[in-house]
Amino acid sequence: MSKLAINGGEPVRTGPFTGWPPDDPGFLQRLQQVLDSGVWGGHGEQGEEFCEKFAAFHDAEYAIAITNGTQAIQLCLHVLGVGPGDEVIVPPYTFVGTAQAVIAANAVPRFADIEPDTFCLDPEDVKANINDSTAAVLPVHIGGMPCNMAALQEICAEHDLKLVEDACQAHGAEYDGTKVGAIGDMGAFSLQASKNVCAGEGGMVLTNDRALYEAGWRFVNCGRIMGGAWYDHRTYGYNMRLGAFQSAVALRGLELLPGHMDIRDENAAHLRERLSKIDGVAAQAFPDGATRSAYHLFIFRYDSATVGVSRDRFIEALSAEGIPVGKGYNPLYRERMFTEDLDIGSFPFVSQYYEGSIDYTQTHCPVCEHVCNDGSFWMGQSSLLGTTKDMDAIADAIEKVIEYKDEIS
Repeated sequence: MSKLAINGGEPVRTGPFTGWPPDDPGFLQRLQQVLDSGVWGGHGEQGEEFCEKFAAFHDAEYAIAITNGTQAIQLCLHVLGVGPGDEVIVPPYTFVGTAQAVIAANAVPRFADIEPDTFCLDPEDVKANINDSTAAVLPVHIGGMPCNMAALQEICAEHDLKLVEDACQAHGAEYDGTKVGAIGDMGAFSLQASKNVCAGEGGMVLTNDRALYEAGWRFVNCGRIMGGAWYDHRTYGYNMRLGAFQSAVALRGLELLPGHMDIRDENAAHLRERLSKIDGVAAQAFPDGATRSAYHLFIFRYDSATVGVSRDRFIEALSAEGIPVGKGYNPLYRERMFTEDLDIGSFPFVSQYYEGSIDYTQTHCPVCEHVCNDGSFWMGQSSLLGTTKDMDAIADAIEKVIEYKDEIS
């Protein structure tokens, strides 16, 4: 009889892993406070409290709540002066919003490769992609893993570039003992439903620069100045304010975050220890200087040559054993928004500004392509909120699939 569940065998696990968002009565209490206040527009009192506490938790001076993570990145680029004719170096292993925010800022994304073991932006390939049009570097703390910020800061200082952190998946992550998000010039977070602090939808911007903070505040508040009159609009801006109800939900999520991080850390350490004894499957590595991952994702490194099974077939078998894993991203420059519009001039936001062109069909980041096609898989952060027994089930299932790989190879 077959041993693997994909072929009719008994699965390692049949019950669900921990769900998300968390079931906590504090969310309802926070929402009730907003209802009772009668102040539903703007941030409200809880929105102001959320900004203050989010900044303090992340070792930052200032925080601006905003509608979502993509617009948080766009805000950072806008107030830093990145715009028409500029290029921004981004990794191709990320959610599409990273590049869309660059385009929304009237700039052009240029892709640099990632490191094979950390999946974070490779500083050496960043240097190779700098040219006269480069204005900023936009590293992504992928899966909640901090990038090598020291190396990127050195590069940006040498070439007079802005450094914006895409920390949308990295709530509470630490580089050299400091929370990410305000290590660079500015940083962006997402509060989307899957995130470790969630509001359904929402975002946050951090900075330690007062001038950038005030410029960003104006941008999300219709061009008003802080402390000014409601109909006094001094600069161009949008209404990108995070609503009071979403702020209340996010505030409760922030209160839960430290406890959740401790559970994820403990479970991730146990799973990493189990994986260290398995040939062909390993955990995402920590870059130089990274001291704590947020574990929004637990990303596995996969070596199909060692295991003897393709990554996709391995995922199918592991999923059948009751383990909620997926293959993750495709190389971002292979998405149709890039491949079907070969000339960057065809992008509506930048067509009137950019004189050159990038043929993204010719963009080639070999590490990213291997990682996406055959070199990794992942599971979401809520799976790490369970028990040690849950982590053992994950490792046991991996060992089982490898042991009986002949059934699927």
